[in-house]
Amino acid sequence: MNLAVLLSGSGRTLDNFQQQISEGRMAGKIQVVVANTADALGLEKARNYGIPAFHGENNEAINRILADYPVDLVLLAGFLKLYTPPEHLRRSVLNIHPSLIPSFCGDGMYGMRVHRAVKARGVKVSGCTVHFANEVYDEGPIVVQRCVALEDGDSPEDIAARVFAAECQAYPEAVNLVAARGVEAFWL
Repeated sequence: MNLAVLLSGSGRTLDNFQQQISEGRMAGKIQVVVANTADALGLEKARNYGIPAFHGENNEAINRILADYPVDLVLLAGFLKLYTPPEHLRRSVLNIHPSLIPSFCGDGMYGMRVHRAVKARGVKVSGCTVHFANEVYDEGPIVVQRCVALEDGDSPEDIAARVFAAECQAYPEAVNLVAARGVEAFWL
């Protein structure tokens, strides 16, 4: 599959994708990386991997960039805006969320905000969800979920580290499932 990666920050998930692809554990090739923030470290990482990398400040700019590349699947990798793809990619956008949807999700729930809420609520299990994105935050069809056991003494940072480790397995697994089954299999 031809992959586009959208990010807003450090590119940790991009690093994981590159490692998984290079080791033959994730289907596809990253064709382009786009960040909605001009100074995102992920852009520098992409360029160091030899991947074309661009800043696109809004959906229109991002979609103009993507139009120049073959893209079968758009991977949101720490992309902190609601993305509206062009019509031909409308059902081909995957996102990773750092909780078990439908818990701790929705507008404004991302990153450490999620892990602090998980800690405050005292839940015993958290995890991550890879899902297709649509026009509502964290609402599209779920592809993969991974659970992470929590301990009473875990800090939000401890929770974040455990969840990110699960994300590093779940996201490539989800991409592989989509590559094997096709996008439409998940929208039934």
